[in-house]
Parts: sequence; structure tokens; C-alpha cells
Amino acid sequence: MVQVRDATVGPLFGTFDVSLLAALEGAISELLTPDIAAIGVAVPSRIDRVRGRAVSSTNVPLDHLDLRDVLARRFDRPVEIENDATAAAIGEWQLGAGRGLRNMVMLTLGTGVGGGLILDGRPYRGTSGAAGEIGHIVVDLDGPRCQGTCEGRGHLEGLASGTAADTAARELFGPAADAHTLVAAAQAGDAGASAALAKIGRYLGAGIASLVNLLEPELIVVGGGFAAAGGLLLDPARLVLARDGLTPGRDTVHIVLAELGPDAGLVGAALVGREALAAAAAAAAAI
Repeated sequence: MVQVRDATVGPLFGTFDVSLLAALEGAISELLTPDIAAIGVAVPSRIDRVRGRAVSSTNVPLDHLDLRDVLARRFDRPVEIENDATAAAIGEWQLGAGRGLRNMVMLTLGTGVGGGLILDGRPYRGTSGAAGEIGHIVVDLDGPRCQGTCEGRGHLEGLASGTAADTAARELFGPAADAHTLVAAAQAGDAGASAALAKIGRYLGAGIASLVNLLEPELIVVGGGFAAAGGLLLDPARLVLARDGLTPGRDTVHIVLAELGPDAGLVGAALVGREALAAAAAAAAAI
């Protein structure tokens, strides 16, 4: 772990695994061409968009790093950063399943559970930019500890993620098993695997019901690698929504899989890059 400093601005307050930043810079360098005018980056972190800072991350070593400034200096272009699930939500809203809608929720199921909100026709980011941490809503008071750096208990992320499925798979099939094993076994008719996925799906449904009762979205889009479980997760989730959701929201909301698949976050990051370019142009015009 290292801390980044800049001779001109002092500490950038970054504590992170240097290989992570190197990999990120390497990926940008591979794609960068002279005609690319701005960069959008989506990372699995809580974001302070005012400062351009990755504030804290549950599953990766990236904390309190002024990532926007680091990358802008490195690549000499306008940069904007975004939470990865919020970026996925923006991608699906603009070019995927949520086209034309004003109120949409995105859930990304992978190592954790990410979330992004489109409310009243625009991305909802909260006061600083850290809104949308749907994976950390509580669905089981005094439930198991979350995961990664999160010390909370009973969070959706710890109970409905691909990591939760990894744990269930190892309990059923041994230490080499993972979420892919669990899904494949359930698809082949294994009753234990099906029951484990149904339990995970019910927790997902509890989270969805809470979101519907709070926000009354038109659409909930489910993406991420673990979303490949499809109906094995979503059918139990819909049953919980039907039981615990309030009318009219529970009867009008649609739950669908992401149209852009694993590319939703990439598409959203590109759209965030356009925001960076627009902001830079506006700043130049104001001079």
C-alpha cells in the first residue's frame, strides 16, 4: 500500500495497491488515441464527485485517492470518475433497457452488489456523489458480517452477491466450488443448489421491495456477472416483492436483465467522459 503525493498540490490522500492504479493506467493507455478528448472512469468505490475522489472501497484497495486529478495529470485530458454501478445505470438508461424512462434502479450482482439510481430523469448521486450504495441496505438485522472492508451486518451485499453464492457453493460441493458451480448445478436440477439460489434470490427480493416502496421506480435493471443466474434468482425475488412491496409500485415496476450485459459500465463510463468534456468546455468559455 502506498500514499500518493504531488509536489505542487501536496498529499492526494491516496491509500491503495499500486498495482491497481498501474493496471487502470495501463488499460487507459491501451485505448487512448490522439482523437480522444476526455476520459471517463468507473470504479467500485464510493465517489466524492466534488473532489474527484475515490473515497472508500469495500472490495478493492482504493481509498481516499484523488483519482480524477491523478489521471488528468497523467494523461493531460479532462477526466471524470464515477461509481461503477452508477455508470452501468447511466449506460442502461441512455442506451439500454431504461431508454426513455425517468425513474430507474440498476443493481449489479458480482463480487458485491452495486447500485445506481436514475430519479426524475437524471442520475441521482446525493450530496457528494456517494449515493446509490444499495448493496449496503440492511435486509437481515444482526445477520452475517458484510464483506471486504465493510463491518456492517446483514447487508444485501453479503447475502445476495456472487460472493454469497461462492460461499453457498463451497458448503454444498467443496472448497473448489464457486458461484458458477452453484448455478450450473441448479440448472441441472440439483435441489440443494436450487434452494441455495432461491434463498439468495429472496434476499435480493427484500432489497428490491424496499427500493420499490421507497422510490417507486418504473424499472429495475439487474446486471453483473451473477445476474446470469436469471430466473433462479429473479423468480424468488419477484415473489418477495409481491408479498412485501406496496401498491401501486409493486404492480407497475418491471424487473429485467441488463440489455448491455457486461458492457453497461463501459458505456456509462464513456458517457461520464462526455460530462468531463462538457465541463471543461464550459470552464474554458467562462474565462
